[in-house]
Amino acid sequence: MAGLGAAYKLRNEGVSSRIYDKESDFGGHTRSYRFENGFVFDDGPHISFTRDKRIQDLLAENVGGEFEVLQAKVNNHWKGHWIKHPAQCNLHGLPTELVAKILEDFVEAKYGEEREIKNYRDWLYAGFGETFSRTFPMEYGLKYHTTGAENMTTDWLGPRIYQPNLSEVFMGALSDVTADVHYVDHFRYPSRNGFVSYLNRFAEESDIALDHEAISIDPSSRRVTFSNGSEVEYEGLISSIALPRLIPLIRGAPDDVSAAAERLACTQCVMVNVGVAREDISEATWTYFYDRDYIFTRLSFPHLMSPHNVPQGTSSLQAEIYFSDKYRPLDRRPEECIEPVLRDLQRCGILREDDTILHTNVHVTPFANVIFDLDRPKALSLVHGYLDDVGIGYCGRYGEWAYHWTDESFKSGEKAAEKLLE
Repeated sequence: MAGLGAAYKLRNEGVSSRIYDKESDFGGHTRSYRFENGFVFDDGPHISFTRDKRIQDLLAENVGGEFEVLQAKVNNHWKGHWIKHPAQCNLHGLPTELVAKILEDFVEAKYGEEREIKNYRDWLYAGFGETFSRTFPMEYGLKYHTTGAENMTTDWLGPRIYQPNLSEVFMGALSDVTADVHYVDHFRYPSRNGFVSYLNRFAEESDIALDHEAISIDPSSRRVTFSNGSEVEYEGLISSIALPRLIPLIRGAPDDVSAAAERLACTQCVMVNVGVAREDISEATWTYFYDRDYIFTRLSFPHLMSPHNVPQGTSSLQAEIYFSDKYRPLDRRPEECIEPVLRDLQRCGILREDDTILHTNVHVTPFANVIFDLDRPKALSLVHGYLDDVGIGYCGRYGEWAYHWTDESFKSGEKAAEKLLE
């Protein structure tokens, strides 16, 4: 998305450019995979919920107006309870003692002494109280980010965690009928061939050289060398390569910059894709799992994004398992995740014992989500400062090392191109 955003901006300014991609197909993190049996899975769950009318129109035009408009249905699973999202507004039906303690802590957090916010844990305690924070967001965060809330900053949050008022919390504790307050209410998704369809027109209008993996960048001679032996000189260079992989490619990169790039942490994700010979496996578009004894952190259901993602009469799901080299390495081979995923799907009731499994495959994403740990701000400032000094632009989730959604990634590429032109 970011690289194509940069090319789009340059093209509109009358400047020619070429995209080099190490893969044999375009799309990057927003690629989609169609299997011969008719199942389509994306490289992680991607949807478009941007409110930017310009981006909405661009993506709609790219798919000829053929897209689904869907209402997000999100829930949570905790110790056998299915909880409407967000949990802080939907405590009804949980153990009475737990709900009472959560409500007591909420009141204390709202009207007690003001807390100093040094990290994500402090932010949670100040907004939700200790009991709710430890039971829900801190448990989920440990599975999703692979590190504790006390080791994370708060500059990634934005609208991601809803902060209710006391009336909403009490109403959700007393009644099972509550308002929908998730930051994603409605979203769009291409009708056919997965999320990557949104990029097709951008790619067609761009000059893309596939199977070109950069192995060396010389900012002095302005030259990039690729693994296939080819070289290219550049007038201007924009990179969406993940920063820990980009810096080692740059000739003459100082040791302190290299060390800073190594301190930048991200999660990796094993995605187990499953096709099922039954349509009604879930009403939720995606589900968060808090318990540590469930191998997956989140489930999404591609058949609910578009009926063309599956053969007729079937359904599909994608289970996400997060790990990281820095904090929680994967303790098994990726293909060994399939069996425990299927077992846990039966345990929570999404799959039945007699369900026929039509498809399974495993996909590993080496760069899933940026970890906003306490090392990030200083390390990132040093790396970006060096790239600015040597005239290498950066964009995208892994170039900016930020928590970009897809529309933000596209605009990140546009912004990098504009900076280059200036």
